[in-house]
Amino acid sequence: MFILGIETSCDETAAAVVKDGATILSSVVSSQVEVHHRYGGIVPELASRKHVEAIVPIVGEAMENCGMSLNQIDAIAVTRGPGLVGALLVGFSYAKASAYALDIPWVGVNHLEGHIKSVFLEENPPPFPFTALLASGGHTSIYYVTSHTSFEIMGQTRDDAAGEAFDKVAKILDLGYPGGVVIDKLSKKGDSNIIKFPRPYLEKSTFDFSFSGIKTAVNRYIMRNQDNYKNQITDIVAGFQEAVVEVLAYKIIHAAREKKCRHIALVGGVAANSRLREKVRENAASNGLTVHIPSLHLCGDNAAMIAAVGYHYLKAGKTSGLSDDVFSRSR
Repeated sequence: MFILGIETSCDETAAAVVKDGATILSSVVSSQVEVHHRYGGIVPELASRKHVEAIVPIVGEAMENCGMSLNQIDAIAVTRGPGLVGALLVGFSYAKASAYALDIPWVGVNHLEGHIKSVFLEENPPPFPFTALLASGGHTSIYYVTSHTSFEIMGQTRDDAAGEAFDKVAKILDLGYPGGVVIDKLSKKGDSNIIKFPRPYLEKSTFDFSFSGIKTAVNRYIMRNQDNYKNQITDIVAGFQEAVVEVLAYKIIHAAREKKCRHIALVGGVAANSRLREKVRENAASNGLTVHIPSLHLCGDNAAMIAAVGYHYLKAGKTSGLSDDVFSRSR
């Protein structure tokens, strides 16, 4: 089955063609980083307008790259939410209209399920059941995954997501957007032991997160050291990053042990962070666990993961109708 995947939940316009939910035939992602960089974050109205401009050429490029036409597509899968409503509507409306015109089935899927499914687009995916840490700009959650279409949320952030904290700290330090990439790079030049920030574990026995406090701790440190903090930026970001990474790594290992799973997955945009990947692998090895992390191009938002989710829902007989709509928050 050839599935066209479409993703427009935030600031990437993406399209992909995936065979049988596992083989990527083409994947195209158009980023809006340059558009939002000057604002230090995503401007929803601008994101929506850019999606309108990009959706047709991006789908066209994805089809051209795999040497197929839309008439050869068996079904369409598209992100339904969560995300920015205006942005979601662009991809959702395009998918709905295209499926109607082509007279093929289509299905709207949860963006977060897409991130979990990204590990199945790699060789040697995890067997069921496994636990997954999804860390991105808008979401930080731990899941117990029991099949391609069923999972349990074990815990999630109560405020800021991990990626959001990275972006906000980068903005406080005037490092630019997106913050995760620049902090990852700068932290390699710093010493995470010089400036110690609190570890936001909440309760160690639970799987929830809270990252607003670590952002405030960084801001307070800067306020107390107005005259000198600019000479300490590499150590500040290294200390901040280590605090976040330590909590994320601890919780996903704890979740795997709680569920007696031998396999864990690390997915989402923050899964591209080199220190997080390293720390999770270290902790997993010491606990006899196997780690599954997608390639960097599959960590961020992409349409291949959406097509992968859609394949399994379509196989189970689940489709969407013309009256279906998008949603901004998980429900």
